[in-house]
Amino acid sequence: MALSPEERRQIYEEEKARIEAEEKLKKAKQTAESSASTGLEPNVAGVLCYVGLWVSGIIFFILEQKSKFVRFHAVQSIIVFGILTVAGIILGSIPIIGITLSSLISVVIFILWIILMIKASQGQLYKVPWAGNLAERILATTVDKIKEEFEPAKPPSPPETPPTPAAEAGEKISEKVVDEFQGKRSERIISSSFAIAWSIVLLIFFLFFNEYIAYYHAETVGEITVWNRYPFITEEFNLWLPILTATLTLSIIGHSILIALDRYLLREVTLIVLDVFGIATVLTLLSIFPFNFSGIPNAEIASLSPMIAMIVLISITVGIGIGIIVRLVKLIVNIVRQGASQG
Repeated sequence: MALSPEERRQIYEEEKARIEAEEKLKKAKQTAESSASTGLEPNVAGVLCYVGLWVSGIIFFILEQKSKFVRFHAVQSIIVFGILTVAGIILGSIPIIGITLSSLISVVIFILWIILMIKASQGQLYKVPWAGNLAERILATTVDKIKEEFEPAKPPSPPETPPTPAAEAGEKISEKVVDEFQGKRSERIISSSFAIAWSIVLLIFFLFFNEYIAYYHAETVGEITVWNRYPFITEEFNLWLPILTATLTLSIIGHSILIALDRYLLREVTLIVLDVFGIATVLTLLSIFPFNFSGIPNAEIASLSPMIAMIVLISITVGIGIGIIVRLVKLIVNIVRQGASQG
């Protein structure tokens, strides 16, 4: 259908206003970027502040003297990863449990490393509790003030004709879907990154340090304190270890694929398969039950410990099973809805 002269003129005016608005935003962005000492885009420099943990934080804190956005991320990187690194070293020196505590600190560092780089790449001033407040004090500014400088005010939108109710509803739905997808993308990456880190920690611990799963009792002879260890793990544990290793390795591979290929169907199917392997692993452990609690001096606790362990393992199995059912139902419903909409 041919457009009337009035409609053509309206389209021309709207397109002209849109181009002018984009030019103003582009100039404002270039002005903000040119104020950085490094010449890098603020979000890129913000990511680089975290790439090398506290080391890159120090480098960008020295190099960047103009952009408060970059300096905030640099200071926060120094505080967060500097303190965690020192804590990991100190806790790692503690006898017996030091390796476990140090490993937990490493997991925390990895998770924060992923989160902070994602937030910085999105141009967000994400504040880590306490560390973000301390960074504000060091820079003698606040995140709100930095946002005002980093995010230039948008030019007024060009006047538009009121959309039809159907078009307005469609536009709102489209915007909601896009916002939800983009918002949850980072959450999915963080979730998969945490799963990878946790699988690596469990893999290392159960392969090399499983003998530390024990009851510890301190005995003092003269001025010397000796820790006696009574392991809970029996030799049957070696029958279960290959199954656990295979499951954790698949988890690392699966979540690595999900980070690289963010597809709904692929993600749901992969998570269901990993949960099935998880149930099989826990059930195998329950059937073998390679535990011996006789080393606990309290007879009552020693007798109750096997039952408590079985209840915990059964609860874990039931929880994973319920998760599989819920995920599977949602997947089937979404596939049916998609097929109906296409039909």
